[in-house]
Amino acid sequence: MNYRVINQENYYRKGVFRHFSKDCRCSTSMTARIDVTELIQYSKETGTKFYINFLYILSKVLNSRDDYRMGYLWQTEELICYDVINPTQYIFHEDTETCTPVYTKYDENYRRFYTEALQDAENAKKTREYRLDIQNHPNWFDASFIPWLSYDALNIELPDGHLFFAPIINWGKYREENSRFVMPVSVRLNHAIADGYLVANVFRLLDREIQLFVRQ
Repeated sequence: MNYRVINQENYYRKGVFRHFSKDCRCSTSMTARIDVTELIQYSKETGTKFYINFLYILSKVLNSRDDYRMGYLWQTEELICYDVINPTQYIFHEDTETCTPVYTKYDENYRRFYTEALQDAENAKKTREYRLDIQNHPNWFDASFIPWLSYDALNIELPDGHLFFAPIINWGKYREENSRFVMPVSVRLNHAIADGYLVANVFRLLDREIQLFVRQ
């Protein structure tokens, strides 16, 4: 785990950061549907899992900008940017109707990521434990699939007693609309390091990366 410390006086979002870290601590979130028609087709043609393919694309998107890799060390009051952030998967168990968190490392190499993410998920199916270790995994973000519903909105509230900057991403069941398949995705970021543009930009980047991915 490596990071660099951001000079808060030179930070390009200095004013916004100060306001939403001191005066008005809050989050900003958005839900939108993205077109996953071609990603579904690619997954079927290659015999790969749509879920892991999307997890890879999502991880790539969130690692593409410093804004999505921010962190805050409350002990030293330092604003930092991680070199890389990794997804925390949640594996659902039908028998207990509970989830097991899985810490998966992001690898820009798709094949390596796919193999590791798949193995992590298979290992998690063998346990029913719910173990989150945020202290030792500060540069991990939540990536949670909600397969039972193609929802229209989702809101996650966090008490900002401290500044939690890791993205929280949820996505639901895709559905057919106008002969295309669309999937709801929800993006939550802390307002101190992100505004409406940066949240919306995640969806724009997902659209772009999906097109690049299916044409590789």
